[in-house]
Amino acid sequence: MTPERAVDEISATRACLDAESGEWLRVLTCGGAEQEAAVGRLHGLLLRIARNEVRRRGVQLRVTGPELDDLAYQAAADALLAITSKIGEFRGESRFTTWAYKFVILEVSVKVGRHFWRRCPAVPFEGADWERLPDRFGFDPARESEWRDLLAALRRAVQEKLTERQRRIFVAIVLNGVPLDALVLQLGSNRNAIYKTMFEARRKLRAALVANGYVDSDLSRRS
Repeated sequence: MTPERAVDEISATRACLDAESGEWLRVLTCGGAEQEAAVGRLHGLLLRIARNEVRRRGVQLRVTGPELDDLAYQAAADALLAITSKIGEFRGESRFTTWAYKFVILEVSVKVGRHFWRRCPAVPFEGADWERLPDRFGFDPARESEWRDLLAALRRAVQEKLTERQRRIFVAIVLNGVPLDALVLQLGSNRNAIYKTMFEARRKLRAALVANGYVDSDLSRRS
């Protein structure tokens, strides 16, 4: 596409946008000092979003201080580059800020996932250490015989009822504590797909535990 054609398409898009989105599109493509100032404002917006997201997702990674800020800056910078390079693709199906938000959230997910694997390369991805599960979930030692039977039933259900992909994702997240963003990166997937797989896996496991009398059916339906 020629530069002239790109300008014509952006102008046509601006004509049917809400006022705020239209103004963002104008100032980010007008050139000169006004465009530079707009890019700076957009970077500030992206950085605030990135900091909030990294802080929220970084709890499991124990990321704090300068390290957290560095991840946020990286995510904001890469999101800004992607937005400015693809601004001609914005068609106004949503507000401009909503469209831009998706870029920075994606970059945060990628940065957090990569950070996890750099810091924890030895975390098992598939093999499950079932013996550590009672400590991780704070099971009462006084009721050991009860939860030992439950864990054995759960382990059988994981092996017999889940597909290979469901088993892989369940083991990684629930048993080995791999953060969602790190798993998304490792599998080349996305958060929604992982959520859906986990939902189906949990549904199958609940059904198996109910069928064998380990979980009350009414409680299972409410969970």
